[in-house]
Amino acid sequence: MVDDTRKWWALTAIGSGVLLSTIDGSIVNIALNTLVTAFETNLNSAEWVVLAYLLTLTCLLLLMGRLGDMFGKRRVYVAGFVIFTLASALCGLAPNIALLIAFRVIQAIGAAMIQAVGPALLVTAFPPNQRGLAMGSVGSFVALGILLGPALGGLLLRYVGWESIFYVNVPVGIVGTWLALRYIAPDTQTKPGQVFDVAGALLLMASIFGLLLALTEGPIWGWGDGRILALLALCVLAGVAFVFWENRVSQPMINLRIFRTPAFSLNLLAGFILFIGMSFNLLLTPLFLQLVYQLELQQTGFFLMAMPLTLSLVSPLSGRLSDQVGSRALTVSGLITIALGLWGISFTGVETPMLQLIGFLMLMGVGIGLFQSPNNSTVMGHAPPEALGVAGGLLAVMRTLGQTAGIAVAGAVWASQVLAIGGPIEPITAASPQVLAEAFAVAMRIAAGVALLAVLPSLVGGRKG
Repeated sequence: MVDDTRKWWALTAIGSGVLLSTIDGSIVNIALNTLVTAFETNLNSAEWVVLAYLLTLTCLLLLMGRLGDMFGKRRVYVAGFVIFTLASALCGLAPNIALLIAFRVIQAIGAAMIQAVGPALLVTAFPPNQRGLAMGSVGSFVALGILLGPALGGLLLRYVGWESIFYVNVPVGIVGTWLALRYIAPDTQTKPGQVFDVAGALLLMASIFGLLLALTEGPIWGWGDGRILALLALCVLAGVAFVFWENRVSQPMINLRIFRTPAFSLNLLAGFILFIGMSFNLLLTPLFLQLVYQLELQQTGFFLMAMPLTLSLVSPLSGRLSDQVGSRALTVSGLITIALGLWGISFTGVETPMLQLIGFLMLMGVGIGLFQSPNNSTVMGHAPPEALGVAGGLLAVMRTLGQTAGIAVAGAVWASQVLAIGGPIEPITAASPQVLAEAFAVAMRIAAGVALLAVLPSLVGGRKG
């Protein structure tokens, strides 16, 4: 029998790690201009403070999940918390931009360990009939991090200094590490004699690195640039070699047979597709608020809180409901709700009342809350016990790759529409508010269509009850 008190403290320990990693990303994103001034560098160099973290995190998620399955998820999680906390302190002490980037890479190693095995630890801490509730509660931690990040970052940057955006992680990290050591049960399912698949890990890292960097830099370097083509070739060649190798090695990095379970693979696919569509909103709505509505940065952050606030309320309720009625109805209705929200946002124009936009952002928050907890619960529930760490890593990788691909596509769609409607203009953001709004409308309707595409795999792969 699961200890009721212990499982909730375990949830707190895992939630604190999720909260830290979510806050950390959004805080650093809004600090780029401050870092340019503080280190007397250029924006391109400062952007690598974010990019180095993202690349390292995504490339290592599946590796850390596999290490958790091999050597113990609790060990990997606690070690990740310690590394993340120490690296946060080092980031605050960095004397130049190069060392800050290096410390961010170390920080990302710890974050990969936390994010990869966190969902797996929840699966073992809670009984199967409460898995959705646990996943829903973690969704609330994610939403809370999204809410707190910009507001907390703005206050710290204004009144304390850039160092504080990293130091703020230290006390939370210490408490989270203590909670993990005290309340997460030691691993009992690890098997001796396992061998880590080094070749498979390197091939997987190379494939993900090539794809992620190409998607990130493609809009800047140009999609026909030789460097982008080389990165895409690296992604394909390393990916094919990875599949070939994994089917022949005795102890693979990822046992590819887990993808034969439809509920596992199709719900991963649904999440990936959805994150592509959601990234249109992530990138373009803040730009719309600033360029069309002419809002300041702090006002923009305030209005964008509508979606995560609603998500934080709906996610645990949806998770609990999925434990009782299954996931299919919730995930499908969530995707349809998200599509309706994106479609509604597309009708926002120069003269549209702000309340209309906020209402549709809240509708999207409801949809994400309905979808994400049951979807993640289904994925984790259909993963083999010996591959829970890898499954958790796959969830995080699908989210990151979906968001990165979606942002690249959204930027390209929006820019092409601005040029098609308003004619040649440089930069794109200098177009009139009316032209920007019309291009925004087209992009958001495309995003709604992408969200609807996710209904098919969710419908086929969902659990009835």
